[in-house]
Amino acid sequence: MNVVVLSVSGEGCANCVSMLPLLRKLTRERGVELQTIEASAETAARIKALGVDRVPATVVLKDGAPFAVATGYQPEEILGLWLDAKLAEARA
Repeated sequence: MNVVVLSVSGEGCANCVSMLPLLRKLTRERGVELQTIEASAETAARIKALGVDRVPATVVLKDGAPFAVATGYQPEEILGLWLDAKLAEARA
């Protein structure tokens, strides 16, 4: 089983820029790989397939498939709690 966190952002999205360092820190602390994708015409189909309809979005992927999605800006404490819960569920 492979669990990865994916950050979906958009060009010019201030909340996306603010969240990325938080996600880097949280995933590093939890030993989880972080991948990033920027919304564009080329990535629109993949992003839609992930169930993402707005940015910023944080997606937990389990074996390459979307397992959990959180959209919108999340403060570090809330994002950390959500990530801990979803990683535990994905690994169970």
